Amino acid sequence: MKNKDLKAQPPEEFTGIKLTEIPKTAAGFKAIQSSLKHIVDEVGLIKGIGLLSKINQKEGFDCPGCAWPDPDEKRAFLAEYCENGAKAIAEEATKNRVSPMFFATHSVSELSELSDYEIGKKGRITHPMILKEGSDHYEEISWEDAFKLIGSELNTLKSPDEAIFYTSGRTSNEAAFLYQLFVRQFGTNNLPDCSNMCHESSGVGLSETLGIGKGSVTLDDFNHADLVIVMGQNPGTNHPRMLSALKDTKKHGGKIMTINPLPEVGLMNFKDPQNPLKWFSGDKLTDIFLQVKINGDVALLKIIMLLLLEKENKNKGSVFDLDFINNKTANYKAFISDLEKESIKNLLPQTGIELSQIEDAAQMIAENKKIIICWAMGLTQHKNAVDNIREIVNLLLLKGSIGKKGAGTCPVRGHSNVQGDRTMGIWEKPKDSFLDSLEKEFGFKAPREHGYDVVDAIEAMHKKKASVFIGMGGNFISATPDTEYTSTALQNCDLTVHISTKLNRSHLIHGKTALILPCLGRSEKDVQAAGEQFVSVENSMGVVHQSHGHLEPLSSELLSETAIVCGIANATLKDSKVKWLDLTTNYDLIRNKIENTIPGFDDYNKRVRINGGFYLPNNARENNFSPTKTGKANFSINKTSEIKLEINEFMMMTIRSHDQYNTTIYGLDDRYRGIKNERRVIMMNKNDMNDLNLSKLDIVNLTSHFNDEKRYAKKFLVIPYDIPRQCTATYFPETNVLVPIQSKADISNTPASKTVIITIDKA
Repeated sequence: MKNKDLKAQPPEEFTGIKLTEIPKTAAGFKAIQSSLKHIVDEVGLIKGIGLLSKINQKEGFDCPGCAWPDPDEKRAFLAEYCENGAKAIAEEATKNRVSPMFFATHSVSELSELSDYEIGKKGRITHPMILKEGSDHYEEISWEDAFKLIGSELNTLKSPDEAIFYTSGRTSNEAAFLYQLFVRQFGTNNLPDCSNMCHESSGVGLSETLGIGKGSVTLDDFNHADLVIVMGQNPGTNHPRMLSALKDTKKHGGKIMTINPLPEVGLMNFKDPQNPLKWFSGDKLTDIFLQVKINGDVALLKIIMLLLLEKENKNKGSVFDLDFINNKTANYKAFISDLEKESIKNLLPQTGIELSQIEDAAQMIAENKKIIICWAMGLTQHKNAVDNIREIVNLLLLKGSIGKKGAGTCPVRGHSNVQGDRTMGIWEKPKDSFLDSLEKEFGFKAPREHGYDVVDAIEAMHKKKASVFIGMGGNFISATPDTEYTSTALQNCDLTVHISTKLNRSHLIHGKTALILPCLGRSEKDVQAAGEQFVSVENSMGVVHQSHGHLEPLSSELLSETAIVCGIANATLKDSKVKWLDLTTNYDLIRNKIENTIPGFDDYNKRVRINGGFYLPNNARENNFSPTKTGKANFSINKTSEIKLEINEFMMMTIRSHDQYNTTIYGLDDRYRGIKNERRVIMMNKNDMNDLNLSKLDIVNLTSHFNDEKRYAKKFLVIPYDIPRQCTATYFPETNVLVPIQSKADISNTPASKTVIITIDKA
């Protein structure tokens, strides 16, 4: 079989679009209906209800979806989850199986012709599988032989840096800690992870300005906030439980401001699915909506701060928190001097917003002291993404809205343990202090040279500087930019290995030899030599808590992620002082090692067994900024977008549909945008459509333009939508092929998936 026979992109086929009226409210009874439908279809009603009763409960298992925190105290009976959480559990506990017989009757090239939705619906993988060089069918392999093959391949490399060890954010703390330990004992820091593609810009910007790459708020802070600003985010689809927190803000008298290119239904009117009295009425959430152009956020924030400065200059101390600024911050004068050089007249066109609306927003900010700002990938996937985050911090510092109840930073993370993975050391740029701790605890010399992040890893594989790829979870090919380039990179490898629960496209775009190692799901029992085990995770607000599966494993051949990591390490590291196989017998042993290595995990095994878990230290939350270079919170000087669009050029951002979480596609509907049974669509401003002589549902081809390079995606249906002029939106992974590998954020190196310059031609 030739590599060109494999399809790295979803098929260019339509599935029968149906456009409906965009709903005026989100969640409520329809969300419950949708959840139950997925549960019944995939699992069955009785088993499904039993599963839902355990999800996100203190003695249950953590949702494998997003990292939004659970309430510290009382939790909702039978409903401490969202619609997409129910979908995630339905797919994890599905009745559908991908067995050795399935692979014997379905070739890899045949499966690659399917859409990502169709591939995902095939079900859970039941046995370890190998795709031998030249074959088009996966075959069963024993765990022992799989581990030996990986160890042999790794040990024949000329340098450990020729191997890539990727991690998805679903991995538990225990597995992540052992994974990075194994990789560093092997001799490399090539530990790219999904953070590189989403919130890396947040971590960089926050670390520089506040001394910690995590948010500073807790869930309870939403009960005390005067104002919550939600930027570049669609919680109604991506983090629906966040809407409950925003509802609580309104309940306690706070205001909500929304800044986004698309009006998102959930942020406008929310029906609480946990409250039957609200199923048919709902709560209005957003008080002010600023429909900013794609990547106009820094310009907007500068205008707001100029207006605030004007008010402050008229009455010193009336708008800015001067005590906080004088005692807790650095670089204030340089920041103000630079801000005063800006012109509202010059900045305004970048925003696409009427000045009167921005003035209303500035007045609301001026009148309130306790402010939370939340954001997601709408801010972090641009060339100037780090500037976006630092400018948010500037605004909060002016108001003194850091380190106090009801105020602070809130980057809304994706995968359920993406923050915990980073805490455990999954990072290509480890701090020396962390490596020192590893060396002391485990008796080896840790590599100090920084490793590859995701973009660097793809380039290394493409240039054949790396020849082994091991992925702990995730769907690498569908998550990454520049699909065809990345496909070539993976196929250049001698060995690709994926530790997975379900079939996905990454299993089909493979190296010369490929392995699929099936692992337990979050909802399944993990029984080891010392008995039934639990794992731990960290949510997006720094709470570490346990997760305890309740289902019997779907196959006796499944291993836990921890056991898989230890099996690979044991087969690879012949001189390691770590007793890898012993660590799998009782996860308390792993947690003891974490406690000895990572600050904040004192009495780990004791505290993690407390219902609800424990908070990790957070210097910004504690109003302590000593970890920064200045020892204070730092004002910064940031750039607006440098992109200038020509006539008939458009900015394209990739987004998720409502039936999607990251690369997992649960269905073909985008209910809150009125789009059903179709994903190959492009949302456009109606006036832009008229300029191009396009009508609703016309078929168009898309071309991206970057540094004289062109990339193509064919056959998309045009949908008129409420979006700013020269801005468009499409779903990923269908348009990842248009995101250039070299189009990335300064400093953080995150792919700029929200700022793709395209032209549009009728097919």
